[in-house]
Amino acid sequence: MSDAAPSDAAPEPGRVRQRRRTRAAIVNAAAELLGQGRTTPGVNEIAEAADVSRRTIYQYFPTLDQLLLDATLGLLTQTDVDAAIETASGAAGAAGQDAAARVEAMIRALGDAAASSLPLGRSLIRLTVDAPADDAPQPKRGYRRIAWIERALDPLRAELDDDLFEQLVSGIAMVVGWEALIVLQDLRGLDPEAQIEVSTWSARALIQSTLDEQRRRTTSTSLPSAKTSRR
Repeated sequence: MSDAAPSDAAPEPGRVRQRRRTRAAIVNAAAELLGQGRTTPGVNEIAEAADVSRRTIYQYFPTLDQLLLDATLGLLTQTDVDAAIETASGAAGAAGQDAAARVEAMIRALGDAAASSLPLGRSLIRLTVDAPADDAPQPKRGYRRIAWIERALDPLRAELDDDLFEQLVSGIAMVVGWEALIVLQDLRGLDPEAQIEVSTWSARALIQSTLDEQRRRTTSTSLPSAKTSRR
């Protein structure tokens, strides 16, 4: 909310945003080369297309396989998810309803693409989990998903305190994407449609819980103190 008091969870710092932009530029360059028919573009080729150094690429992607997997997944899902969020953006109603409709559309698009993308997602998860820990921790995957979530939740940005918005993005990230689908498939044995339904239900619950918390905060700050009331 624009007039909210500063919170401990500050907005994403500029350095982190720059890292996300650099990572996106590298993956997009690799995806463009793959789209041009280059089945296995090399690191030098990708670095030149992204206008970064080889060293920068290896800072974000320890192996070329991880980078190419990430780029391939983008080619498989980017257009459909972008279109789904855009189509749902005209949903009528309050900001919470609009955001929920956009998140639901995103979940549906990712679920529909799971047949082709989930095996690659499993491979990408394995590569990032097995990668050595960084001295300066940073996200190892999922920048594209976070951007989708932020875009889908954008109608709520002006209504929520900064820390609540960031917390909601993190919460939605837990119930959307390959990790969530793998849990629902491997641990619960759910079919694809049931997986989408559970992810959607979870996301809606998180959105509603966040809106309830914002209302509690707003109410508590607007009520007069007990001392003032006694006067």
